Amino acid sequence: MTTVTIIAGGHKIDSRLTGILQFAVDYLGKKNVGVHIIQVHQLPSEALITADFMNKDIIEARQKVEQSNGVIVLSPVFQASYSGIIKTFLDLLPQKSLRNKAILPLMLGGTIAHLLVMDYALKPVLANLGATNLLTGAYVTDNQIAKQDNQNYVLDIDSEARITNQLDQLLEGIQ
Repeated sequence: MTTVTIIAGGHKIDSRLTGILQFAVDYLGKKNVGVHIIQVHQLPSEALITADFMNKDIIEARQKVEQSNGVIVLSPVFQASYSGIIKTFLDLLPQKSLRNKAILPLMLGGTIAHLLVMDYALKPVLANLGATNLLTGAYVTDNQIAKQDNQNYVLDIDSEARITNQLDQLLEGIQ
């Protein structure tokens, strides 16, 4: 079975970033793709901060990435860069661990002003980890995601179309 791991670098579950995550999980599920989710903020913080490569939770998360056909790196934008939370996890991945995988960056920012953070901050790190099949990615702003009363999120038509296009490219890159 084709498997995609989503590395989510937000700082809480209850955020608009979850809207993108939910959309990707639902879309991939409809395509019969297995999905593993790594909520980095739920990994042991001491193991992340001290780079404890031998921590069982870190080992398990790394194995999910290594065994996947594709990886989605999902991060909010903080201070004109990707989250430090996601960086702590990426630093624990073995060198070249993203080689021969389709890699899709998805980012959520408060404004379009930080659109280039994906190209100038995140993608170089992913390339250093061996990503050769690195997709364009999609950048979504907060105002393109609405939180519903039932704790679900709805993406606007534009962001939904851009993310769907990128997810289709991810699936093509896997096959």
